[in-house]
Amino acid sequence: MILIQCGAVLFDMDGVLVDSTPAVERVWTSWALEHGLLPDEVVRRGHGRPSLATIIELLPSGDHEAENREVERREIEDVADVVALPGALQLLQSIPPQRWAVVTSATQRLAKVRLRVAGLPVPEHLVTSDSVQRGKPFPDPYLKGAEILGVAPGDCVILEDAASGIRSGKAAGARVLGLLTTSREDELLSAGADWIAENLSSLSLDLKVQPAGLTFRLQEKK
Repeated sequence: MILIQCGAVLFDMDGVLVDSTPAVERVWTSWALEHGLLPDEVVRRGHGRPSLATIIELLPSGDHEAENREVERREIEDVADVVALPGALQLLQSIPPQRWAVVTSATQRLAKVRLRVAGLPVPEHLVTSDSVQRGKPFPDPYLKGAEILGVAPGDCVILEDAASGIRSGKAAGARVLGLLTTSREDELLSAGADWIAENLSSLSLDLKVQPAGLTFRLQEKK
């Protein structure tokens, strides 16, 4: 058992709080086929990054804003099997609202839809791809998350499932817990994860919370 102390927690959404993998794969597979691209490669490149960045990279001469709106529309409509991941609801309910935020590469509209469909609270503090000019793996999203909570990045713990998100968090100067919900352990460690766990059920808030911060107990992957 590992004790982790921090001032605030920054959660990625997809693959950390919400399991949207089947929906993401369906939407991006159909989009890839329409544009003569390899679905597996498109899904891989898009993991943990803003959709617009992936579209610009794969369709350099396309109408990027129009394509991005279409992908967002499809993702908002395809939520039938979007569910909360193990431990997500319990953990969110245990942390004071002013001490956590969601930092996601999804748009604000899509993030709110997925959180609600999964039965999770929409946070008071939400950083999306609409909030920053540069998305993950740049540090901007997590720097923004720390700023809106009024906590130094170095006093934040980030929960991530993707290499791009881990790189973003480390570049921001935070500590990162990598979750094995969508990526391999070697990928998370290579990106710089400080700890590895199966999912959020491995993390629990110590009930003896000090006013100055939070103390978590982590059952690290064996």
